[in-house]
Amino acid sequence: PLFKPYQWNFYDWGMLSNGYVSNYGVQAVSAWTISTGTGVKVAVVDTGVAYEDYGPYKQAPDLANTYFDVDGAYDFVNGDTHANDDEGHGTHVAGTIAQSTNNATGVAGIAYEATILPVKVLDANGSGTYDHIASGVRWAVDHGARVINLSLGGSFDSQTLHDAITYARNSGVVVVCAAGNSGNPRIIYPAKYPECISVGATRFDGAKTKYSSYGPQLK
Repeated sequence: PLFKPYQWNFYDWGMLSNGYVSNYGVQAVSAWTISTGTGVKVAVVDTGVAYEDYGPYKQAPDLANTYFDVDGAYDFVNGDTHANDDEGHGTHVAGTIAQSTNNATGVAGIAYEATILPVKVLDANGSGTYDHIASGVRWAVDHGARVINLSLGGSFDSQTLHDAITYARNSGVVVVCAAGNSGNPRIIYPAKYPECISVGATRFDGAKTKYSSYGPQLK
């Protein structure tokens, strides 16, 4: 019910959002006639995902009909097979990718029939190490992910991390990374690596958002 009028970033050119034409969406509406993500496993390498009822954790209501690779999930922070989210960011990312859609609740996911592989590499403060991130990337590749989402990063290069990203690309996996939220012309790692699709943010009018990092590596 909130897809219209709020999710203009998914809209086709010419669709209205709150009465205004949006020409800067990713044209997901047209893309949905081709695919809604069925058969594609997307690894969310992040703070975990609220994907299961386990101990104190509960599945997020907006993910009730989302597909998850429960058996492949892993938590590199705590060293167990329950990649639950104690921070929130990973769940937000998972919702953007594959939130339950056409269920009369909330908003839409862009590939709502994809399968999410939860991989936790960041702790309850949203912090982590390059070693854990690299391990998460390799884990995702080895457990069948076709796409890896990395909405995280740091300002320093790391051979360990770059090797993991290269391993993913050489395995035919698409690696999508956030450029950063500092608003300056310095894209963070791993988004800066040429093997990644580096993603910045734009506004309703197509202009760059104030917070989005930018640079020649954006693509």
